[in-house]
Amino acid sequence: MTGQVPDFSIHELHLPESMDGPDGKDFRELSSVMDAMVLETWGNLERASSAQTRLAGWRDTPYEVSRNFFARVDGSIVGHASCSVPLKDNVHTAWIHVDVLEGCRRHGIGTALLRTVEGIAAAQGRRVLQAHTEHPIGFARARARARAGAEGVPGGVPDDGPGAAFCLKHGYTLEQASRFSTLDMDHNAEWARLELAAHSKADPEYGVLAWTNRCPGEYVDHMAGLMGRMSTDTPAGGLEIEAEAWDAARVRQLEDTTLAEGQTALVAAAQHRRTGELVAYTVIYLDPAKAGVAEQDDTLVAKPHRGHGLGMLVKLANLRRLQTEYPAVGRVMTFNAEENEHMLSINVQLGFKPAGYDGEWQKRIK
Repeated sequence: MTGQVPDFSIHELHLPESMDGPDGKDFRELSSVMDAMVLETWGNLERASSAQTRLAGWRDTPYEVSRNFFARVDGSIVGHASCSVPLKDNVHTAWIHVDVLEGCRRHGIGTALLRTVEGIAAAQGRRVLQAHTEHPIGFARARARARAGAEGVPGGVPDDGPGAAFCLKHGYTLEQASRFSTLDMDHNAEWARLELAAHSKADPEYGVLAWTNRCPGEYVDHMAGLMGRMSTDTPAGGLEIEAEAWDAARVRQLEDTTLAEGQTALVAAAQHRRTGELVAYTVIYLDPAKAGVAEQDDTLVAKPHRGHGLGMLVKLANLRRLQTEYPAVGRVMTFNAEENEHMLSINVQLGFKPAGYDGEWQKRIK
């Protein structure tokens, strides 16, 4: 789309009861357009959520509510925006997302979508807006580093990339850069040596537990404590993030949402043998709609138990389980803050290689 500015309209998405019903037409079209946007950025759909994951993940919960909007030009969806607001903690923040198909950019569509969702956030009393951008590997990071908003933030993103340029234009500041890495599962020659080292460091004080999808009842309070630490014990750059309050009900809500999304969660946790306490965990998600790829998500070691190789221990245990139970998975994706040098080192040793970077942005409003 070039030349003349097109007429466009913005509409709120009303989530259908199901993907296949007559009320699901807009959702199905939007989901297909979002896949096309991922293809434009990455050349594949590995980072795209499946339609089922989007539909279940966008539904309101007691902990977060979301509103989604789309833009149409000549009857076709060309852009998407969302505003998600937490309800139990971080109630001063909102997560904003805006994306437009490449051929329809620079015509004011993205700006109109952004104003829509920023208005929703402001009406909810949110004063800190947060967003992220995605950048395949290959940009000149030395130049990009100067755009880091918080002093000392390592890494960066390309300031002339479409997402970053859009954020800068609208008053957002880069507060954190995250590395997106991928692991080819057949590149595991070093795993045996790493396992031996991890076990010798952790034994006999710690053991490893594993489960699928649902935490055993006797450990759910332990998991709630660990998951709450994810908001305080992991690097956040310059992002304004308060501690999240997790309890057993919140853990179960996340598990229920994961199941509704059609995903499988493989969990490995380290247990302190003397106290029985869970002190570290890691999660890998699999979506049957995305055959051949899995996502390494949270990994956390409680601060009092760091220095015992537990991060490596639980990650290796979960990767071995993935290898055994899901041999068709050939690649694993993961994300780490650039300042999280310890976890990045673990991933590099495991065989993860950089594939891109995400920018985490922030804007304060009155």
